[in-house]
Amino acid sequence: MSTSITELNDKIAAQAAQIPSIYGRVDFSITPERYTVEPGDQTELAPEFVVRRPKLLANEELVARIKAYTMHGDPVADAYAALTPEHGFHGLIVMLQDACDHGVENVSAAPPELVRFIEEMERFPAWLDMKLIEQGARLERNNYAHRAPYVIRGGLIGTFMNKYSALPMALTGSLANKTAGRRVHETATFFTTTVMPGALERYGAGFKATAMVRLMHSMVRFNLLHRGDHWDVKTYGIPIPQVDQMPVGFVSIFPIALKALRQGRTAFTPAERARLELARYRCFLLGLPEELLEDTPQAIVNILLTRFATLRKGFDDTCRALLHATMTTDLISDPFDAWLERGFSKVFFVAHFMRGGKQAAAKIGIRVSLGDYIAAAVAAILITARMAPYAVAARIPVLRDAADRSLVRKLTKVLASYGHAEFTTNADKYHSAA
Repeated sequence: MSTSITELNDKIAAQAAQIPSIYGRVDFSITPERYTVEPGDQTELAPEFVVRRPKLLANEELVARIKAYTMHGDPVADAYAALTPEHGFHGLIVMLQDACDHGVENVSAAPPELVRFIEEMERFPAWLDMKLIEQGARLERNNYAHRAPYVIRGGLIGTFMNKYSALPMALTGSLANKTAGRRVHETATFFTTTVMPGALERYGAGFKATAMVRLMHSMVRFNLLHRGDHWDVKTYGIPIPQVDQMPVGFVSIFPIALKALRQGRTAFTPAERARLELARYRCFLLGLPEELLEDTPQAIVNILLTRFATLRKGFDDTCRALLHATMTTDLISDPFDAWLERGFSKVFFVAHFMRGGKQAAAKIGIRVSLGDYIAAAVAAILITARMAPYAVAARIPVLRDAADRSLVRKLTKVLASYGHAEFTTNADKYHSAA
């Protein structure tokens, strides 16, 4: 991580000259309202960590890094998305899919921007270990087969708790129940796909899904910034900046890092390290730089807490509408499984994002009933009962491979239940920020 803050700021500002159709009207010298280091300002730092804020902000290098990436998009994918007027929304998607499936060299008249996009994703960084990545995916399969389907909704709505980071979802037309349900399934599909065997190899399904998600984010930036009337940079910074993708990419790693520190450890166990390596590679494929992808428990906790310590707190009707749409949409057709999933999601959300505050959750529109607690309890018992045998089998050499094949079959069925994920965004459904 040798990039100096001066070099980093120069890189951020260079986006205006590199991709003028997206960033030409952006003043990169401003500090957006969403970002704050003022002592008295409320931020998204959790109550149990508020006491650490002064010490976090005293780390000038890390604070400057977070500020810089608050104004950073994805230059490689953004440059490709900027070709929308020339090739059309559908044309860019088709070319990217063909490049993922058959190689960019086999895409007829592939624009240089697509070539650079694919080549950047193909470049495997020296600071990652593919064997560890494969091991991490194998370790995660039990979780994604049995627990993830119950927590994905609750985890996703946690990302809508801040008006500054949630606004792109509202402006891109994700407030309706149908589109909210699609968003949940696409998120679940993306993460589940990336833990399948070989999925993150060059021609794997996870590689392709990651490329599509990356293009979708860039198309959001293009559509919101190109016209200039959809987005207020002075208030919100850049749509879907790198620092907003970092917590999602490390969502499963942050609690592991905290646990390690509480146990007095300065390093991860081999299994924890493998799961971290999977998360780091997934983030790399999504365009996140090494500067944001720390690899020790303390560094991971520090950078994520600093992000929350500098994100101004804000909850408005946009957040409320996103929460309502996501929580009320139907995800599962079977009535019993739907009852379990909805109850577990609500309780998970209240426990992890509202710190157990049932009344606080009710104030923002998430009401948890006795029936929800019963559903969550039943779901927790079923999840534990289903995961435990696979966890035991994973430690027994003669059973390990058979158990893993069984998990892959289960995950195949889970992915089928999520339906086809398009990973696209339709500018015709966007709403004005005004």
